[in-house]
Amino acid sequence: MGIFNRRRHDLAALALLAAVVFGGLVINAQYQRKTLVAHRGASAYAPEHTLAAYKLALEQGADFVEQDLQITKDGILVCLHDLTLERTTNVEEIFPERHRVENGTRTWPVSDFTTAEIAQLDAGLWFDAKFTGTRVPTWQEAIDLVRGKAGLFPETKGPEVYGSRGFDMEALVLAQLEKNGLAGVRRDPNTPVIIQSFSPESLQKMAATGTQVPLVLLISDQDRDRDGWLSDDGLKRAKAFAVGIGPAKTLLLSDSTLSRRAHAAGLTVTPYTFRAGRGESGQTVKDEMSRFLYDIGVDAVFTDNPDQFPRR
Repeated sequence: MGIFNRRRHDLAALALLAAVVFGGLVINAQYQRKTLVAHRGASAYAPEHTLAAYKLALEQGADFVEQDLQITKDGILVCLHDLTLERTTNVEEIFPERHRVENGTRTWPVSDFTTAEIAQLDAGLWFDAKFTGTRVPTWQEAIDLVRGKAGLFPETKGPEVYGSRGFDMEALVLAQLEKNGLAGVRRDPNTPVIIQSFSPESLQKMAATGTQVPLVLLISDQDRDRDGWLSDDGLKRAKAFAVGIGPAKTLLLSDSTLSRRAHAAGLTVTPYTFRAGRGESGQTVKDEMSRFLYDIGVDAVFTDNPDQFPRR
């Protein structure tokens, strides 16, 4: 069996396991093996959330490729980490007068621009001159690139912000998955999907639709005690709408029981973010990921360096 066929087999098995449902809600999405999620693509080597970063992540063996999702003025999902465009594009140069002033700072919100306008922006030059001309991709473009080669791991970003601007992010995300045959019982087994969010309300809203797409609750180390999600009771409450948690890696270092307790509650554990030069105690990113995967016992990791993932 060739490498690509083995990957298709592994991903199909993951999708089959993720499809175990009760009352329409996924109740088990344990990974089939220690799993590599490319954080914003291979973002250590190419500009984050661009097709170049996603393509390189696939070449480096990613099991899943992450897409942070934002919404344009005309209601299209695009792949971008920030709610605003200025950090990773040249929007200030192309549309200098289209800014808002918030807390004394000029910003260019994604939702103030149409998809066609965002397509005019350069999303690569800030990272390296060799990526000049790279564009912000729509989520559909990301789906088309990744489909059949790896899984998709989208995140609903700022869903409450977009809700206040008249958008229903959860409905848009689920509708696009349905349109692509990635959300129903007969969804593409070679392209598994897991949706993540820092917003429990966003995940609860999607769970209430009866979606069979697995949902993961992200937990920041800055709000570790918010609603008590890391307590035994909190983990049980998370299990009511999610199949896993995605904690900041520092939370697992400060609480050696967290991974075990989450597993006991029936939740997968996928910590973030592993980056070269950012390891604990001077570890290489490969050694740090190995420690979390095989000593601490997490199921998967988000990493900017897919080529350093320690498979055994």
